[in-house]
Amino acid sequence: MMIRVYIAMAVFLGCMDGAALADDGLSSGNRRARRAYERAMEAWRLYDHQAALYELERATERDPDFLEAHLMMGEIHYSRGDYGASIAPYRRVVELDDRFFPAARYYLGRALYRTGNYVESVEVLTLLLQLNGVGEDLQARAADIKGRAIFACEAVNNPVSFEAVNAGAAINSQHAEYSPSLTADEQSLVFTRKKPRFPGATDLQRDFYEDFYISHRRDGEWTTAVNMGAPLNTADNEGAQSLTADGRHMYFTACNRPDGMGSCDIYHARREGDTWSRPRNIGPPVNSRAWESQPSISADGNTLYFASNREGSIGPMDIWKSTRGDDGTWSSPVNLGEPVNTTGHEMSPFIHHDGRSLYFASDGHKGMGGLDLFVSRLGEDGRWTPPENIGYPINTVGDEFAMVVGASGRRAWFASDMEGGYGRTDLYTFELHEEVQPHPHTFMRGIVYDAESGEPLAARIELIGLDTNHLITSSLSDPVKGDFLVAIPMDKDLALNVSKEGYLFFSEHFSHSGLRSPADPYLHDIGLEAIREGRAVVLRNIFFETDSYALHESSHAELEKLVHFLRDNPGLEVEISGHTDSTGSFDHNLRLSQNRAASVHRYLVEQGVPGGRLSYRGYADTQPVDTNETPEGRARNRRTEFRVIGGGP
Repeated sequence: MMIRVYIAMAVFLGCMDGAALADDGLSSGNRRARRAYERAMEAWRLYDHQAALYELERATERDPDFLEAHLMMGEIHYSRGDYGASIAPYRRVVELDDRFFPAARYYLGRALYRTGNYVESVEVLTLLLQLNGVGEDLQARAADIKGRAIFACEAVNNPVSFEAVNAGAAINSQHAEYSPSLTADEQSLVFTRKKPRFPGATDLQRDFYEDFYISHRRDGEWTTAVNMGAPLNTADNEGAQSLTADGRHMYFTACNRPDGMGSCDIYHARREGDTWSRPRNIGPPVNSRAWESQPSISADGNTLYFASNREGSIGPMDIWKSTRGDDGTWSSPVNLGEPVNTTGHEMSPFIHHDGRSLYFASDGHKGMGGLDLFVSRLGEDGRWTPPENIGYPINTVGDEFAMVVGASGRRAWFASDMEGGYGRTDLYTFELHEEVQPHPHTFMRGIVYDAESGEPLAARIELIGLDTNHLITSSLSDPVKGDFLVAIPMDKDLALNVSKEGYLFFSEHFSHSGLRSPADPYLHDIGLEAIREGRAVVLRNIFFETDSYALHESSHAELEKLVHFLRDNPGLEVEISGHTDSTGSFDHNLRLSQNRAASVHRYLVEQGVPGGRLSYRGYADTQPVDTNETPEGRARNRRTEFRVIGGGP
């Protein structure tokens, strides 16, 4: 901003066709006004804006028509973010002589836009664009602000549904609360609180520290937030955190630390049981000598979005992403590029549990004035859709950023300093209007344990979409408690696989057609059987066409799971068995069950599993696991199993 003001001063000294000029080019001949102006220039060069404004007030009192003094006053107010105060001096310049400095009309239109005076901003900029002799660069900038003001006018005339609700005294305090993050069940909330280091602290950043706090929802109410303590919180500042769906991994920003690579870096901590690990800098290639901040981790923990000004950015701040490989290392970050990033600022990304809805703040896209909130969707072709402003009055003439959306897709959280709060900024929630909601997700919670001893197990939980056979999410149950929490997309047929070395894997399939409330979670405790001769697994995600032994495409994910299991346990010998319900003749069912078992056997052999380790057999309806009197019972009886028949421990 300072450089731009110097340039503006140099330019308008040569562009005062209509002004009565003194010998040195200034528009005022009043000696005392000119001396005050000179003192203002000196204070301004020393970054003493308050003193500069004081002298400019003296200058314009002594000469109300002092054009340069009014213009500098407007620029200083605007550079300090006091857009409202800049309007009067800019307007005075235009009123005194609209040929003196044409850019003053642009500055006035821009200040009007930043203060929500959208209609007048359009009028002022329209007049500027009609003037002769306006340079191409100024025309382009004026047209850009005019377009933004027109957009804002339309947004104000077409408000979206919005009613912010304060999260309450259990979460908010007299201090500043911001940067909320939620688990998939929306029952645990982690946020950043900023507190003074000592009584009487000034507004300087060094006089404050930031810590993480956590609150849990119990019986419909939030518990009093507590400091998360060491090792997460330190004497330094921690903030802008993001949680995985299960709340067991946290990524956050810390700046100017001894192990830092740049001004600000991204750190990671992991929870086991109730204990958090000591945070570690995730290092290169994500962190660099530049500024990396505001991480957002995907629900499965494998894609990290963040803001950075690193080399390769389109604007002063862009959104980047990195993916984690099977070996746990992060890939070289990729700039999201257009249409998400612009020559302006893009920041505070939040990727929803659906993995496709990206919410972020930007002043580069058309908005209401400052930073606005937008959403972009990741298409099937891997391209991001043009960002959509989430609307007025969610977005205002001020800055809105750091919004997160719960897994259900309906309720959003953000920080605001709106009137009626408890402190500087409070956390608020609101119902997100349908047009900008993500794909809704519900959740599954459970415990994985040893079926014989009951001891909790650290096992891998995988959810696979049966329509695509693609992995939707994966997670690990807690090694101390065995508990897990995963987000589940709505209205999809899903395969659930749970596996651990030394155990038979667990297989299930299901679909969700309605959201689960926090009071009605989808519970699924899973007991894993240790690998032992005679034990069997029902392959619930092996599907055949009706009355056929042709494998359905949706079976491939489960079959591949079985292939990997057999490769990982090369000494096992297994029998593949087919089972039917009692509908139809026994002879027909026997042939069908045998042929279905043979189809699975054939697939395994084709994938390289030695045939000598495999056998298959059809049992028709002779080994039911449920009644044949109900549709649900018959469905359970129609199944494919594998049984360990040799080579076990």
